[in-house]
Amino acid sequence: MQRWLPILLSITGALLLWAAWPTSPLTFLIFIAFIPILRLSDLVQHNGKFFGCIFLTLFLWNVATTWWVGNTTVPASGLAANLINTLVMSVPVSGYHRTRKVLGTTAGYFALIVYWLTFEYIHLSWEFSWPWLSLGNAFAMHPSWVQWYEYTGVSGGTLWILLSNILIYHTWLQRKNYPVSLPLFLWKTAWKPALAIVIPLLLSSLVTYTFKVPEGPSAEVVIVQPNIDPYDKFADENANMQLQKMISLSKEKTDSNTAYIIWPETALFTRGAWENQLSYEWEVKQIRQLLLQYPHASLVSGATTLKRYNEADGIPKGSRTAEDGTIHYDAFNSAIQVDTSGNVQIYHKARLVPGVEIIPYVRYLSFMKELALDLGGISGGYGITPGVRLLEDTRKHINVLPAICYESVYGEFVAEHVRNGANLLFIVTNDGWWGNTEGHRQHLQYARLRAIETRRWVARSANTGISAIIDPLGKIQQTLPYWKEGVIKGTVTPAASFTFYVKFGDLISRTAIAFCILVIAFSFYQKYTRRKRLIN
Repeated sequence: MQRWLPILLSITGALLLWAAWPTSPLTFLIFIAFIPILRLSDLVQHNGKFFGCIFLTLFLWNVATTWWVGNTTVPASGLAANLINTLVMSVPVSGYHRTRKVLGTTAGYFALIVYWLTFEYIHLSWEFSWPWLSLGNAFAMHPSWVQWYEYTGVSGGTLWILLSNILIYHTWLQRKNYPVSLPLFLWKTAWKPALAIVIPLLLSSLVTYTFKVPEGPSAEVVIVQPNIDPYDKFADENANMQLQKMISLSKEKTDSNTAYIIWPETALFTRGAWENQLSYEWEVKQIRQLLLQYPHASLVSGATTLKRYNEADGIPKGSRTAEDGTIHYDAFNSAIQVDTSGNVQIYHKARLVPGVEIIPYVRYLSFMKELALDLGGISGGYGITPGVRLLEDTRKHINVLPAICYESVYGEFVAEHVRNGANLLFIVTNDGWWGNTEGHRQHLQYARLRAIETRRWVARSANTGISAIIDPLGKIQQTLPYWKEGVIKGTVTPAASFTFYVKFGDLISRTAIAFCILVIAFSFYQKYTRRKRLIN
């Protein structure tokens, strides 16, 4: 039994993490899900063996929760993604094990917290970014538990989870090693982990009680879910049919009071359209014909756009070159805003999906440019040259962040745009690539956290679902189920105030980075002085 115990602990840890993850109803298990890893660190002293055990735990967790990333035309891409993410996740846990051996148990627990928070922050920032499994996302289905995210963001949830696991495990160890009567145990020790779990829940209730709903003129939105199979939508012969379908659906609920009509990601120009000629594209002309009937409305839609560069403006590294070598350009996963003024605003997606929309650090490895997984009409990856920050409507005094798909998983990214003036959040997405799996359901739940962090209304248009309207408390007001054609009509209220998180960003993670550097430096110093003493 002792021989197999590390393997059993590894599998148990993975099962607990999987069972606690959205959209499972067993979220409370997250408070004990890291205990098998903590136990492994006590039982397994050899660094290599410990790494193997936690790699198994984290790999099984990744596969169990995000196996659907391989549900594409290239299934091996999912395995590669899970392996890479497991490898980078293993670094902070392995670092905790080594630090604990040098600095002791208490310092080791502190190191685990700051190492993991640092890892999550870095994982939000580099081009291998995959923050889907940031621990604080575990509470996405329970916004009433984490209303204090308006102060901390998701990293506050990560801190809560790690601290609770450590306190529960430490309490269990004390009970195991120093048996006392149950009343004395509860009085002396067990109250600590209990308070660690209960206090944030009480704080969340207090924040909810004192929260004031944004006041002011509301805006009526019409959200279209065309339910077009993503593997068929990029065929040229389907373009007109798809456009007419979305126009027809829009007419079902649009009226003279409608402020915005919202279409999903890549709804327009599936093969790309030049940005300097968008007003002349037949799709835009048809949209303007629609808007002539509703002159107060603007239409926001996902689109694939092309931007040409010239020598005078500078040519970004990694941009595309035409076969004859005369044209340098980029393709963008964009959102555009069309109204009756004749102006077309263009927003470029800035957070691209590794391996699908961008090959990480391709500017240094240009030969890999064409390796991006082809999920549509534009292969070879998208550009990252900035477009407009926000889609503005001066008539309505509304600034919209049209977060495109994966961007809605990034708390600080969304908060930065709110700080720059976004008073409404739209999410345009096409989650249908991965079929009827947990992917699109988890993605919807994560949007609730962005609403809490920024206290903004969220209107979400998904090609195949789930489209929704979410209020500033993270409550889902209306939805359209997956794989159903339809339209949502509702009202949202632009907000002007800033939350603490919007004003100051992720202070918890930045503080953790500073402590992470100090802990690592002190660990090396301790190892050096210990070795020096042994030599002398």
